[in-house]
Amino acid sequence: MSRLWVRLIKNHRIARQEIVPCPWGDQHEALREACHTLDVPFPIWLDKHENEFETFRHTAFTDDHFVESIPFDRMEIEFLDDTGKKKRSTDPRNYF
Repeated sequence: MSRLWVRLIKNHRIARQEIVPCPWGDQHEALREACHTLDVPFPIWLDKHENEFETFRHTAFTDDHFVESIPFDRMEIEFLDDTGKKKRSTDPRNYF
């Protein structure tokens, strides 16, 4: 089962965190569930976040990405794949 790890960062430390089940492609609903559990507003999801999530399986939201004020510095989300399959890097420098 794959999961979404949501971290609230304050002063360069994890203030709160939540891990929710998340199949690939359903990150918006999993993030909405985690925000509800953590009692924080849902961030504005931009193309930048979509591209970072697709490429690196990780993205971050700062206070610019929230309509309401937030009691933390940034929110980081990361997709954790438990299927055992490793995503191989396409960087040619890693083929030595």
